[in-house]
Amino acid sequence: MSMQFPIPGLPSVEAEEPSQKRRRPSRDELLAGLNEPQRQAVVHEGAPLLVVAGAGSGKTRVLTRRIAWLISERGAHPGSILAITFTNKAAAEMRERVEELVGGRARIMWVSTFHSACVRILRKESANLGFKSNFTIYDAADSKRLMTLVCRDLDLDVKRFQPRAILNWVSNAKNELQDHEEAAKDARNTQEETYAEAYRIYQERLRQANALDFDDLLMMTVHLFRAFPEVRENWRRRFRHVLVDEYQDTNHAQYALIHELCADSMEELTTAESGAERVPPAELMVVGDADQSIYAFRGANIRNIMDFEQDFPNAETVLLEQNYRSTQTILTAANSVIGHNEGRKPKKLWSDAGDGAKITGYVGDDERDEARFVAEEIDRLSDEGKARAKDVAVFYRTNAQSRVFEEVFIRVGMPYKVVGGVRFYERREVKDALAYLRTIANPADLVSLRRILNVPKRGIGERAEACIDAYATRERITFWEGLQQADQAPGIATRSLTMIRSFVELIEQLQSMVVAGERVDVILEQTLTRSGYLKELEESDDPQDETRVENLAELVAVAREFAEDPQVGPSADPADEPDPDAPPPGLTDFLERVALVADSDQIPDVPEGEDAPGVVTMMTLHTAKGLEFPIVFLTGLEDGVFPHMRSLGDKPELEEERRLAYVGLTRARERLYISRAIVRSAWGAPAHNPASRFIDELPVDLVDWKRTAAEQTSWTRQDLGGSSYGGGSLTGRGRQQMASRFSSASASADASKKAMAGRDVPSLDPGDRVQHDSFGLGTVISVEGAAEKAVASIDFGSEGVKRLLLRYAPVEKL
Repeated sequence: MSMQFPIPGLPSVEAEEPSQKRRRPSRDELLAGLNEPQRQAVVHEGAPLLVVAGAGSGKTRVLTRRIAWLISERGAHPGSILAITFTNKAAAEMRERVEELVGGRARIMWVSTFHSACVRILRKESANLGFKSNFTIYDAADSKRLMTLVCRDLDLDVKRFQPRAILNWVSNAKNELQDHEEAAKDARNTQEETYAEAYRIYQERLRQANALDFDDLLMMTVHLFRAFPEVRENWRRRFRHVLVDEYQDTNHAQYALIHELCADSMEELTTAESGAERVPPAELMVVGDADQSIYAFRGANIRNIMDFEQDFPNAETVLLEQNYRSTQTILTAANSVIGHNEGRKPKKLWSDAGDGAKITGYVGDDERDEARFVAEEIDRLSDEGKARAKDVAVFYRTNAQSRVFEEVFIRVGMPYKVVGGVRFYERREVKDALAYLRTIANPADLVSLRRILNVPKRGIGERAEACIDAYATRERITFWEGLQQADQAPGIATRSLTMIRSFVELIEQLQSMVVAGERVDVILEQTLTRSGYLKELEESDDPQDETRVENLAELVAVAREFAEDPQVGPSADPADEPDPDAPPPGLTDFLERVALVADSDQIPDVPEGEDAPGVVTMMTLHTAKGLEFPIVFLTGLEDGVFPHMRSLGDKPELEEERRLAYVGLTRARERLYISRAIVRSAWGAPAHNPASRFIDELPVDLVDWKRTAAEQTSWTRQDLGGSSYGGGSLTGRGRQQMASRFSSASASADASKKAMAGRDVPSLDPGDRVQHDSFGLGTVISVEGAAEKAVASIDFGSEGVKRLLLRYAPVEKL
């Protein structure tokens, strides 16, 4: 029996029991169906326990059975149990399972997330910290609004000091338990000093509003326990059994909270300080797997689980290695990959489910070929009765990779859902970029124009917008025409007028590119660059903005794909025959094509029910954590894609990418597919990334390659990075050699970055020698048009003949 340390206010078990008490489960019932390591974890007593739970090893079953064991066999009061999970859904499921075992008294337990537990503690102890118990909890939107007001009060330039970026910095400080004073001391430059000042005012505003944000909940609770030892001691007396799930995902604040409640290495308190005899620490059990620690970008610290035995010197460890999810082939592959990480606790997942099917591998010519293979394979499995759509998941490293799968799936009529994100063409940054293009093509499009008028923020506020709107209505002209005549609008401020003129000039310059027949990908990248939209995202400290940049890069790739060959662009009908006499596809054609592919009505209605085929699930690997599917496609296995480019020169980050691969591999129950593309678009240019090192780490005999790099046979214009206006026709190795010259941006993209308003257009004649930034030396063959509309055909030797709009081309006459 556990020692009991009752504290005032703890409900009695009898008070919470229904009138008809449930029969207490027997010892054998609680241990039924558990393997030996699982039983050890359930019945463990005394020392802190680390349960290293491999993927699919039944950790939830262990947690729920242990709680039931504590209540039923060891006589623990349900109210003395604190079980921490990472999601409210997991907490509800755990509480429900325990209740099924021991009855209604399980409702007295604290089964919650870290944040929920801290809220309950702070409600009771708020007076110690100087605020009322009815405090408000600010969500992300509330916090952003408050920080925006703080930035305004500090008169900060919103382009340089974005509220979202400051909040991210403040969040990191709070997760490290730093208040604004400590953060100010650690500031490394003037920017961080400004962030710290914003942090100070932000906290003052929160206190004035009797509010806390989500990060405060953790930080304040830890500070409470450290500042008031007697309060901490009361809660240590309350919680005699603490269980923590997903311990590898804890950040510093969460780690500190567990230490305050459970560690025995803290300073000894006198009876006078605590007001009572000091009690031994709670019995602690943490469950996790260092091999599945993939949230460092959220502040998770893998050292928390790696160093558990150092933090708790008398700790014991139980390994759960039997997997109840996957075939042995899948587990052997996962073991092989994760084995390349150093310093990990040895663990080998195994299964008695048999070897199962081999892993299927495929190397596509490009990302569209890869997506086509995935769609065809799902269709084949469905036709053969081996799987339904709802049995299948497609994983990718970054959100931007979903675009090509969405387009291929829509074209073949395959129902799908994107989990943990939104469909590509519904993402904010993609809609913003397309709104710019729609405005350029049709400035009378009021919705698009007003969407991007002050995006990124350029000092055109609601008042200025209202002045233009009133003027345009009075004069019976369009809103765009009102902007062009802004100096005539009554009541408009001088500063706003300057910003409006700058915006109008930007749109008119971009429109001149359309008139000159420039390619849509060049127009798009020029738009993103010259509007400042891309710069704002690139300079942001918000991790989400990195994903937004990747999505914009993918949109440029879509535009380039369309410009090079409309028959392979978004929503193209492969039955359409190209017209050799038709003009090159333009901006309006591209927007029309995108509008069709973005139309959600093209996604078939999916019948529901147990026997219904359902939909294919698409998600990033981070989102896949904790899920499982009969069939998994792990795509984009190329160095620079997965593992991600930023990790290639950083060992800790590369090891986290490898853990991410391990998570992806172990989501599959029956069949696993791996795939990559030889050529993948990046900012509209073909990137030739080598095969992912994770492929090399798989046992060779476990992978059945349906197609390899050596079998590549089809080459299309999009593989080359050449101009849509010409450039010769190469095949096979010649095209491969040419394509390899382009690794980061197409010549058109380079040109767009170099383009400047008012640039002198070089005067060229046939026979002139020129130097191009990307193509090198060339000879002018012919010149059409004059001045800003001059277009030259230039022979760059091995790079072929290029047709370039001289106003934007980085060409110098020799």
